[in-house]
Amino acid sequence: MALKDLFNLTGKTALITGGSRGLGLQIAEALGEYGATVVLTARKQHELDEARAHLAGLGITAHVYANDLGAFDTIDPLVERIHAEVGPIDILVNNAGATWGSPTVDHPLDAWMKVMNVNVNGLFLITQSVLKRCMLPAGKGRIVNVASVAGLQGNDPRMAPTVAYNTSKGAVVNFTRALAAEMADKGVTVNSICPGYFPTKMTKGTLAYGEQSILESTPMHRLGTDQDLKGLALLLSSDASAYMTGQNIAVDGGAGVV
Repeated sequence: MALKDLFNLTGKTALITGGSRGLGLQIAEALGEYGATVVLTARKQHELDEARAHLAGLGITAHVYANDLGAFDTIDPLVERIHAEVGPIDILVNNAGATWGSPTVDHPLDAWMKVMNVNVNGLFLITQSVLKRCMLPAGKGRIVNVASVAGLQGNDPRMAPTVAYNTSKGAVVNFTRALAAEMADKGVTVNSICPGYFPTKMTKGTLAYGEQSILESTPMHRLGTDQDLKGLALLLSSDASAYMTGQNIAVDGGAGVV
């Protein structure tokens, strides 16, 4: 097989949660460019419509489905509908996420549950459904979890405390390892991307007051760009990563090595 063919996603269907903007949309651009049929889910229909139009401008056809991963009883019907209307899901990118900034002693329980329900429980349920309906019957699949460097370390005391977010992303990191081991002989690989700081809607508040501190502690002295996750997302979604599983790969400008 030619090297370029290892990255070819033609004929594959990729479901990207939280795919209407930010990192999810960047990943959709990458997978769509390499031939995947792209399916996006997010909570807001108008943002999905904007994402679909944006991708169409790049020559990428996207199917969109409004859905809230925190509404657990909607998840399996969503996967069933996508399977019926678009086809079996070959690639699952678990990108949807929520965060909350608060000192631990003052952290509201409902905010803790919101973060956990989206970042951990919803991720588990949609993964379970896609495995059951699509990947295990096919004997193959790629699962790419978008975790975070926050799941690999504690919080810099100069930044706002985000204990629920850090805890949830730590869970995603070990979920990736545990599921990878379970699926290794079933043709399904499971890996995660652990982004550092990228300018997105989720990080807007943090960057508003902490960007200088972030740049000072990042060896590359810059934030992530719109292009910095695409190569890794494509690698982990394609046959080029067939012998990789259970890996949590930081994309953080070197911040985690100092």
